[in-house]
Amino acid sequence: METRTEIRRALERGRETTEELLAPISDEDLVAQISPRVPPLVWSFAHVARFEELWILRTVGGAKSIPDAHDHVYDAFRRERSNGTKLPTLNPAAARAYAADVRERSLEMLERIDLEAPDILLRRGFVFGLVLQNELQSQESMLETLQCRIGSEYPIVEAAAPDRAPGGPDEIEVPGGTFTLGATYEPWAYDNELEPHETELPAFRIDRAPVTNGDFAEFVDDRGYHTHKHWSEAGLAWREREDVRAPLYWEQESFGWERIRFGRREPITPWEPVQHVSFYEAEAYANWAGKRLPTEIEWERAAGWHDHEGKFRYPWGQAWMGFEASLDRRRYSPAPAGSYSGGVSPVGCVQMAGDVWEWTSSSFEPYPGFVSFPYPECSEVNFGDDVRVLRGGSWATDALVARTSFRRWEGPERRELFAGFRCARDA
Repeated sequence: METRTEIRRALERGRETTEELLAPISDEDLVAQISPRVPPLVWSFAHVARFEELWILRTVGGAKSIPDAHDHVYDAFRRERSNGTKLPTLNPAAARAYAADVRERSLEMLERIDLEAPDILLRRGFVFGLVLQNELQSQESMLETLQCRIGSEYPIVEAAAPDRAPGGPDEIEVPGGTFTLGATYEPWAYDNELEPHETELPAFRIDRAPVTNGDFAEFVDDRGYHTHKHWSEAGLAWREREDVRAPLYWEQESFGWERIRFGRREPITPWEPVQHVSFYEAEAYANWAGKRLPTEIEWERAAGWHDHEGKFRYPWGQAWMGFEASLDRRRYSPAPAGSYSGGVSPVGCVQMAGDVWEWTSSSFEPYPGFVSFPYPECSEVNFGDDVRVLRGGSWATDALVARTSFRRWEGPERRELFAGFRCARDA
C-alpha cells in the first residue's frame, strides 16, 4: 500500500464493506444497546468517522474539530472505562452524514500529502493505514454485536466447504532455534508489533489444527466445567461468578448441543473450530487434554517463519490471493478443521490465519525497543498481566489485519469474540 491509487481503493473498499454490513439493520436497531459489553452499532460507525477526522483531518491536516462530533463520546479508550454508562450518540442519519463528510475531505487530503515525507505519519501512507485498519477492526466488532442479537436474524452467506489440506499428524513438532519475532517490511504495522528482533526458542509441539466443536463438547460432557483441577484460580472465580457451563451461544437440547448463530438456532457442527470461548475456557480445556496453550512466540514461529525464506506475512507466504483461508466474511463461520491446502504454514499447521482468533498464554507486553506511536492508547496503556494476546484473525477479519505479526489483546474473560484456540506442549 504505497501509491495514492492503492490507498484510495483500500479506503473505498473498507467503507463499502462497512456500509454493506450495516445495510440490513434498521435505524431503530442501529441505536439499540444490545449488550452492556458492546456499543450500539451507530456508535461504532460514528467512532470510525471520528477516528478518521482526528488523525487525517486534524492531526495531519490541521483542521479544527467538526462541531458536535462528541469527541469524548467516540473515544474508544474512554468508552471502555465508562463502566457501561449510556453515552449520547449521533443518530444514524447524522452519523452517515458525518462519516461521508470526513471521508470526502480525507480523500482530498490524500491527493496533497507527500507519501515520501520524513514524517512517519505520512511516509508510505501510514496515517491512512492507521485509519483503514481501525475501520476494518471495527467491522469485526460490529459483527460481534450483531451476533449478540440472539433474537434477531442477520442475513449471512452460506458458502460451500473449501478444499481439504493434505493430511498430517495431530501435532507438529517445531524444532528449536532462532527466528525473527515481530513485523518486518510492514509499512502499516502497529507499534506493538515492533521492533522485529531475533528470538531463541526451544523445540515444542503444537496442534496441527484448531480445537473443534466436537473436541470441546467432549470436554463439556466430561464435566470439564465442574472439575476444579482444570481451572486456574482466576478462571474458576470467573466461571463461578458468571455461571458459565458451555461456550457462549451454546444450549443443551435433548438430542445434543445447539448454537445460536446470528439469530438462527442450529446443531453445532462438530468438525468446525470452536469459537466464543474465553481464555479461561481455552486454558481449562488444554489442562484437561494434558497440554497447554502456546505462547504467542511459539504461535508466530509456527505460523510465519520459514527456515530458508525467513518471515512470512501470512502462513502461506507474502500475499493473500483469496483462496488460502477463511477471511473477509466469506463464510460467516469457521471452515471445517483441516481445510485450505493453499494455507499450510511452513511447519505444516493449517488454519493459522482466519477461522478463529487463537488465544495464547502470553500477557500483552512490549517487545524490546518498543516506542509508543502514534499515541499511548494504541498499545501502551493496555500492556499488563491481566490482558491476553490472540493471534491469527477469524473468518470475520480482513486479510490486511490477519498478518502473522498482528497482536490482538483482550481481557481473559471475553467471549463475544470469534475466538478459539489450539493447544501446545513441550517437545
